[in-house]
Amino acid sequence: MLFFAFLLAVALAASGLARLGVPGLADWPARMRWAMAAALLFFGTDHLVNPGRYLPMIADFVPLPLAVVLATGAAEIAGGVGLLVPRLRRAAGILLALYFVCVFPANVRNALAGGGIEGLPASAAYYWVRLLFQPLAIWWALHASETIGWPFRRRASRATAAVR
Repeated sequence: MLFFAFLLAVALAASGLARLGVPGLADWPARMRWAMAAALLFFGTDHLVNPGRYLPMIADFVPLPLAVVLATGAAEIAGGVGLLVPRLRRAAGILLALYFVCVFPANVRNALAGGGIEGLPASAAYYWVRLLFQPLAIWWALHASETIGWPFRRRASRATAAVR
């Protein structure tokens, strides 16, 4: 849930910066994009720097758990960067949504195991509540990449809107 707190804090900070006239933060998808990129860069880097923290999240049947942790960290970093590159943004959003679906089983495993992960609360309730936020991560990636609008329609591009 720290990931979601990070997302919210950065998005709200970006909203404040937008009010001060900082360019590139005019709408919520842009603010959410910067928030998700920052969160993914931060936590993806943590996967690479502190892989031991994430190893308990990997199921025993998964081969090469260290490689999986490092690959997920690299995927998070690539997704965060992809959101910031206009040509890659939509693909990054779709791939990040798929990524969040794919890591859901690890989150279920953590909830069933009841904790024991360094840096996270020991309470089993924390892990069950965290599962409820997984759809939010999927939606956030798709909305921030402007693949879908609020709540579910695809946003018209600014060029299309200007023609109307």
